[in-house]
Amino acid sequence: MERRTRFHVAYVVFALLAMILIQEAWQRAQTVEVLPYSDFEKLLAEGKIAEVVVDDTHITGKLKTPQGGKTVAIANRVEPQLAEQLNKYDVKYTRVHQSTFMRDLLSWIVPALLFFGVWYFLARRVSQGLGGGFMSIGKSRAKIYVENKTGVTFADVAGVDEAKAELQEVVEFLGDPKKYGRLGARVPKGVLLVGPPGTGKTLLARAVAGEAGVSFFSISGSEFVEMFVGVGAARVRDLFEQARAKAPAIIFIDELDALGRARGAGPYGGHDEKEQTLNQLLVELDGFDPMTGLVLLAATNRPEILDPALLRAGRFDRQVLVDRPDKRGRLAILQVHVRKIRLAPGVELEQVAALTPGFSGADLANLVNEAALLATRRGGEAVTQDDFTQAVERIVAGLEKKNRVLNPHERRIVAHHEMGHAIVAMALPGTDPVHKVSIIPRGVGALGYTIQRPTEDRFLMTREELDNKMAVLLGGRAAEDVIFGHLSTGAADDLAKVTDIARSMVMRYAMVEGLGHVAYEEERAPFLGGPLPQGHREYSEETAREIDVAVRGIVERAYEKALGILRKHQAALEAWAQKLLEKETLAESELGELRKVVAQPA
Repeated sequence: MERRTRFHVAYVVFALLAMILIQEAWQRAQTVEVLPYSDFEKLLAEGKIAEVVVDDTHITGKLKTPQGGKTVAIANRVEPQLAEQLNKYDVKYTRVHQSTFMRDLLSWIVPALLFFGVWYFLARRVSQGLGGGFMSIGKSRAKIYVENKTGVTFADVAGVDEAKAELQEVVEFLGDPKKYGRLGARVPKGVLLVGPPGTGKTLLARAVAGEAGVSFFSISGSEFVEMFVGVGAARVRDLFEQARAKAPAIIFIDELDALGRARGAGPYGGHDEKEQTLNQLLVELDGFDPMTGLVLLAATNRPEILDPALLRAGRFDRQVLVDRPDKRGRLAILQVHVRKIRLAPGVELEQVAALTPGFSGADLANLVNEAALLATRRGGEAVTQDDFTQAVERIVAGLEKKNRVLNPHERRIVAHHEMGHAIVAMALPGTDPVHKVSIIPRGVGALGYTIQRPTEDRFLMTREELDNKMAVLLGGRAAEDVIFGHLSTGAADDLAKVTDIARSMVMRYAMVEGLGHVAYEEERAPFLGGPLPQGHREYSEETAREIDVAVRGIVERAYEKALGILRKHQAALEAWAQKLLEKETLAESELGELRKVVAQPA
């Protein structure tokens, strides 16, 4: 109110001054007549001027009698010597003063404008990197979705029932905070959603806001940190101030690991800006009362690198795992996504769910979209089961390359290689049934592929099951050895997978008696996987040699197992490889006869 009053007074004063100046100018124009100097001298000679005021450049005279309403005459002075000469010739003359006001004004303004323009240009360039002007450098850039405008509810989230149940409590708290204070309980200040990429962490946070019908502040952890020290901390303060003003509200920080990495981690020490920003976030988490209706949600797929102070009780009290869905969860997710497409009668989504172990929610959404695109491309009226199967193959194996032409000898090698995988898989107990065998090239380097369809999701595997899995992977290479007596480069990917399994059996699962029940490998990132950590080895060179020998022995035994199976069924291998050469693709229904032959006892 005081600021508005000051503005009003300033406007009134400015208006009064403007009126006085206008009135003075109008009165001057009505009473003063500007004359040439020669006319002024004539008035003097005629005795019409009563009083004269002389300054350096002007001469002003008061007329005895008004002329045309004018009572004052004014003229620019001319030097007396020049005036006498001009009077001789009866010439009308006056003196003109050239004004230097604009020149003087421009001499000050132009350099100032040039300096300001350069400064503004540089400021704009820097501001583009800061996402705004200097005045907004410390402002939070969180996107605000008021009430249910997120457009997402729990009905749009499937396959993560446990996580939804955990977050339902947050929704109820935001709807009625007093209910939870009745018995002295408090709702967690912070809820951390952890899980692999694409499992629906961000979608869950938006669904919480949509269900609760409160303001939703969404921001990425990377948007806090800038090149200037202190900017991130200012943005954290501004974000919590905005959220308190709109409470009850939800603050959602995506990719928290960009902001919350452990302080002092890494070979080069800490980073002042990141550490100050994290410190401010820790202070804000301690400083607000959850009963005010403010809840902090965050998501990350790298919980192992977060600062321990961030995860302690009282800050992020609750960690909710949003993992890849199981078969039932995948079926529920598919049912959500197929609402947007036209399904053909007879599509079995349960079979599609069985074909997609390890798929995340985002992968399944992409699968449904790919199936719809395939149906559109072929001109179909609805999406069929075959479209889903082809979409799975496209995502798993890559784009089909029908234009890649192999010579007959290469096609024979690929056909026997793929049938070797299929026959070993059919012969060993506990392996997944073979869904399709093909010699059509796909992706970057796959000249053929064999797809197995899991009957159920597996979370534990025994030593025998791992041995059988390696034997199936080596079945292609063994088939080349049995039929052609030589090896090719086609088994490169199989060998890499087998070596990884065998090394994990030795170094992570302790499945070799001579090395004891000891883990020799550091844990990989739980959700992102990736290469082995490049840390210091905690074992001797002698132990390293024993590990290499054990890995090689496990792989050799799996290879010998595959060789034994294929030598036993060599006739079936050659016959069905010929069928594969003729048809290029054999589906599960066409492999029934081969399955009977392989399953017969010796």
